[in-house]
Amino acid sequence: MMKLLSIRQQLYEIVFGTETKAGRYYDICLIVAILLSVVVVIIDSIEGFSHQTETALLLLEWGFTLLFTFEYLLRLWISPKPLAYARSFFGVVDLLAVLPSYLALLVTGGQYLLIVRIFRVLRIFRVLKLVRYLGEANILMRSIIQSRRKILVFFLSVGILITLFGALMYAIEGPENGFTSIPLSIYWAVVTLTTVGYGDIAPQTPMGQAIAALVMLTGYSILAVPTGIVTAELSTEMMRQRSLTRCQQCERGNHEADAEFCKYCGTELPEPLIKDPSLS
Repeated sequence: MMKLLSIRQQLYEIVFGTETKAGRYYDICLIVAILLSVVVVIIDSIEGFSHQTETALLLLEWGFTLLFTFEYLLRLWISPKPLAYARSFFGVVDLLAVLPSYLALLVTGGQYLLIVRIFRVLRIFRVLKLVRYLGEANILMRSIIQSRRKILVFFLSVGILITLFGALMYAIEGPENGFTSIPLSIYWAVVTLTTVGYGDIAPQTPMGQAIAALVMLTGYSILAVPTGIVTAELSTEMMRQRSLTRCQQCERGNHEADAEFCKYCGTELPEPLIKDPSLS
């Protein structure tokens, strides 16, 4: 029993940790496997190419599926809180990396080919597994979470604007000028407000063109708002991250996350406490 616990502890340090050489090698091999599996999915979507190498792609795909299935079950086994890991962001991503392949086996029949295709395309989300290995991505994710309410209020305001502009254009232009319904007019407002301008629908009357000009100018003035919100939260999060590492000699903080020595007195900094986000 003690030997089994020791093996689980060693595997935990390798799989969830990055401080040991074995852990770093494990992460590198897994990153390569993730990237190769995504390349296989992309190649599989090319019709001429996929027919020529159908057997090889199928074997590679199931090889990656079994590998990621084993990795997911291994993480559940060695995790001190398996349920917390399974319900975490990384646990859900790890499950989504293997689930589509198994679901595609359960769906049979020509009428369900579109569903099978969706399951196959969902395998591309394996690239999200790379987020685990990007420390900066965790800071960005926390910044977005901290600013979620402000962004939600912003999008609600934009939703009200495009609804008003869409209804106004429907009333001014009407079906004879291509604005056949309010939802279609709202689609035009979204395309115009974001300055995309597909040109599939365009106002024909002078009043409609004046409204379109107003929508374009409004788009330029509000597009930078969510960027500013996230940037402000990102700056705050980075300052908080720097303050976590304090020098034991001069007791001053504000160091970079990967700093090894104090920038004020040159003393070696203590190792930061590394905690797996999937278990928090």
